[in-house]
Amino acid sequence: MNIALVRYGAVPEVARCGIPDELNVVRNDEVVVQTHRGSECGRILQLVKPPVEPGVEIVEPSFQVERLKNESDEQTRQRIRDKANTEFDVWNQRILEWGLDLQLIELDWTLDEEKLVLYVLNERGPECTKLALQIAAAGLGIVEVQPVDEDGPVAMPASGGGGGCGSCGAH
Repeated sequence: MNIALVRYGAVPEVARCGIPDELNVVRNDEVVVQTHRGSECGRILQLVKPPVEPGVEIVEPSFQVERLKNESDEQTRQRIRDKANTEFDVWNQRILEWGLDLQLIELDWTLDEEKLVLYVLNERGPECTKLALQIAAAGLGIVEVQPVDEDGPVAMPASGGGGGCGSCGAH
């Protein structure tokens, strides 16, 4: 299996993604990648070369490239992008009504429209958790709350402990 760095998401993230042997990709190819959120469109940044030094372990890919993006994927991507733009003000109003100290900066749907990602300007902490709980209590579907700071998406703590923003799955 080959590995590539792939950029994906409305607020871009980069991950190592496995590429099936039968799929030939090059830099800037648009692909569909299976991430922790579901299927998302992404762009190949670079193929990862195997280490040349003996004994150096290859870092396993986080996700898997499913296929090259096709015209149907592009049409779906544009439609869900328009949907997210339309829904932005509604979600922003909910955050205000719930009295949360968060700033909504972007929405993004997975390609299969199974999950909505809310990008909020905040640290991973109580306000994000409150938002996820409010969404779950209101029965608003599968929504992931992704905090963002000036460096991009805020990662989960390395300890792997639960209870972080969006960790409840907000169904």
